[in-house]
Amino acid sequence: MPPSSIQPASVQSVSRRPFGPNYAFVVVAVIFLALLAAAGLRSTPGVLMLPLQKAFGWDVSVISSSAAIGIFLYGLAGPFAAAVMQRFGIRRTVLGALALMSASTGASYFMTAPWQLFLTWGLLSGIGSGAVANVLGATIVNRWFTTNRGLVMGLLTASTATGTLIFMPGLAALVEWGGWKPVVLTVAACCAALIPLVYVLVPERPASVGLRSYGSAHDDAPAAPAQGNPFVAAISNLVRAAKTPTFWFLFATFFICGFTTNGLVGTHLIAFCGDHGIFEVQAASLLALMGFFDLFGTTLSGWLTDRFDPRKLLFFYYGLRGLSLIYLPYSDFSLVSLTVFAAFYGLDWIATVPPTVRIANETFGDKNAPLIFGWVVAGHQLGAASATVFAGFMRSAQGDYLQAFMIAGATGIVAALLSLRIGRRPVQPALATA
Repeated sequence: MPPSSIQPASVQSVSRRPFGPNYAFVVVAVIFLALLAAAGLRSTPGVLMLPLQKAFGWDVSVISSSAAIGIFLYGLAGPFAAAVMQRFGIRRTVLGALALMSASTGASYFMTAPWQLFLTWGLLSGIGSGAVANVLGATIVNRWFTTNRGLVMGLLTASTATGTLIFMPGLAALVEWGGWKPVVLTVAACCAALIPLVYVLVPERPASVGLRSYGSAHDDAPAAPAQGNPFVAAISNLVRAAKTPTFWFLFATFFICGFTTNGLVGTHLIAFCGDHGIFEVQAASLLALMGFFDLFGTTLSGWLTDRFDPRKLLFFYYGLRGLSLIYLPYSDFSLVSLTVFAAFYGLDWIATVPPTVRIANETFGDKNAPLIFGWVVAGHQLGAASATVFAGFMRSAQGDYLQAFMIAGATGIVAALLSLRIGRRPVQPALATA
């Protein structure tokens, strides 16, 4: 029998994989669930803010500061997680992150002091969830797909909205039933349940199971083994990317993206609604409605990103968001006005991600783009952390959220204008690899 007719062992294993050449969608489904759990974890402090105040007497600024640490580390961990994935593999990184998320949130069941809140929901859960975030989605898309990248990235990004959609109303109902403790146990259990799924169903790359990336007409070239210190590689890539204007435009617009979503609305909307006599479950349902609309909006954004200028899409998304935030404080907080806000705001909650990833891929190349995008996401979470602290301070100092929402709306308009300044000419800095 000639050597060419001998089937490699890795290809033989494909017959035992469901969906054969379409196995990339199985990987996407599992990663979607992991991203969903991380999003649910990061949105949980918004549900816990009022019950923790009642249980321990902690000030809103203390609780929002711990949430800000978690949000910031959720972004800061991204570029280092991307480098660790290159060095040690996606599966190992995600398994470790899920274990850390489960352990840290579960341990918070026993907390009695603010420093324990900062440790569990701030430091540890922030690092763990940061490894299971948009950077993971970008890495999966670049490894497993040659075509339809924008659409798949939009779908994975929408997991954040779906996490809100699934978790927030249920967690708010748990709070009303049993206080904050059942909430932390539920989140810990959901993270732990994903560990065996990732271990069994997520190979390192298509070639590991004898497949091509989806849409590719030829076999993928074998990946060179990553060498060196992944943390040094992450910093080196930042230094080189920082020499390009495109990086700073992406960083600035994504800073505002985080400032206007996770940090402000994701953390403080329930408390803002409480100021207007709207109960927690109703306010959490409003976030869930946003998540429902964003599930479609972000997926549609991915489809549009494959076909249109991503800069113009970003201009539209940020402009719509800014106007929505300016509108909300002056609405009458009726069912109709809140539904209108949830629809318009939800449609572009994180629709900005697919166009931003496309610009990063075009500018820095497929290999380095996930790591550079990780630093852009760090800017997003820095903005979110800033808004979390800023809005908490404004609420404590002025007694309401009016100025916080107006300022955030104005930054959305600024981001829309900055988006049109982003260049699309590829640059080739000698980016380091892990």
